[in-house]
Amino acid sequence: MKNIAIFASGSGSNFEAVATAAISGKINAKVSLLVCDKPEAMVILRAKRLGVPVFVCNSKDFANRAAHEGHILAALKDAGVEFIVLAGYMRIIGKTLLGAYSGKIINIHPSMLPDFPGMDAINAAFSSGASYTGVTVHYIDEGVDTGPIISQRRVEILPDDTLETLEEKVHKVEHELYVNVLVDLFKEAHNENL
Repeated sequence: MKNIAIFASGSGSNFEAVATAAISGKINAKVSLLVCDKPEAMVILRAKRLGVPVFVCNSKDFANRAAHEGHILAALKDAGVEFIVLAGYMRIIGKTLLGAYSGKIINIHPSMLPDFPGMDAINAAFSSGASYTGVTVHYIDEGVDTGPIISQRRVEILPDDTLETLEEKVHKVEHELYVNVLVDLFKEAHNENL
């Protein structure tokens, strides 16, 4: 069973989907830590409700990214974290964490990368007049939403969609796709250890 940390900054619906699937045994992983950079984020309440330990680390309390990530890295090591799952974490991961967890950090992004990378991707797709967008799960690298793609699922943008209905459709796909990817990823890791 993998020891994982989930990084999140906001409401935490993807955090909850992954954590619930891990707690139920669907994902062969234990969520050992929620790492959050926003002390007031809703995801903290979700984590406490699910019994997941919370580590809040506000970047404003540190001189630079390396110091901030060094503090996070110490907490990850203390918790025995082997793999990082980004779930709406609104900070770019830097060299400190990338170096320590090379090939062991994945992210979910609300578009069909390479289309609409970066912030506000659902709104960007909706405003562009595109006929579809989607969800991408990918490994992270030094770039912004540029790492190797693990899985993608398309979401149609219908003529009667509003930004709100599109967001709902994308989030529903995110929750399903992320859990499915993690089930497969950690099943493979489990099989390799047999």
